[in-house]
Parts: sequence; structure tokens; C-alpha cells
Amino acid sequence: MSPITITDQPKKSIAIFDDDEDILSICSYILTEQGWSVHTFNNCNHILDKLAPVHPTVIFMDNWIPDKGGVVATQILKNSPRFQNIPVIYFSANADIELLAQNAGADAYLAKPFNLEELAEVIDRVQAAVK
Repeated sequence: MSPITITDQPKKSIAIFDDDEDILSICSYILTEQGWSVHTFNNCNHILDKLAPVHPTVIFMDNWIPDKGGVVATQILKNSPRFQNIPVIYFSANADIELLAQNAGADAYLAKPFNLEELAEVIDRVQAAVK
């Protein structure tokens, strides 16, 4: 009789696009502590190439991200057969975040500043919608 091997589930992977290094650092720390593999980017140039090796299960997209901006970057993702089904959470301090997220085609949005509960809640919500 061969031994039963229990393998770990694949690690959850999240990609965060924001040009604010403090936001990237804080989110990275928090999400890593929660078991996520975190990949951060301070611009959205060549976004499809950046995400190809990452295999994210969730993507956070800032509105004011160089060079194309969050709306265009999200639209690129949602028009890509490879990435269109990955939930994109749009996040910004812009007062029109709901409209911006809708125009971008994002799956959810999170207004800055946010607290840890709001961060966890929006991630759980988009993951539940995908399952």
C-alpha cells in the first residue's frame, strides 16, 4: 500500500497595480500574512506580459496608474481571453470610483482609504463570484 500524500492547494496569487509605494508595501505585507502570493507593479505598461508568469487569482487596479491609467489597463485585461475571467478590483480615492470601475469593466471596487475588513470583504466577494 502506497502512502497517501496530501498536497497543499496552489497558493492564492494576487497582482496589485499602484504607483504609490506605501500602498504596495502595506497591501503586500497584509496579504502575504493572509497566505497570498503578492506581485506588485508601479505601472501598467505591458500589463499582459507582466501578468503572464504570475497567474493571479485576483487583480487590484489603481485608477491613477502610469502610463495608460486604470480604466484602459482594466479594459485590456477584460478583453484578453487569458485574463478576462480574473476578478479585477478597482481601487482609488477618486469620488467617482463606482462609475470609473463600471466604465473599466472591473468586477468590484474599493474606495481609498480602506480598512483591513473592507479589503478582506471585497476579495472574498469576488472570489465567491468566480467559484
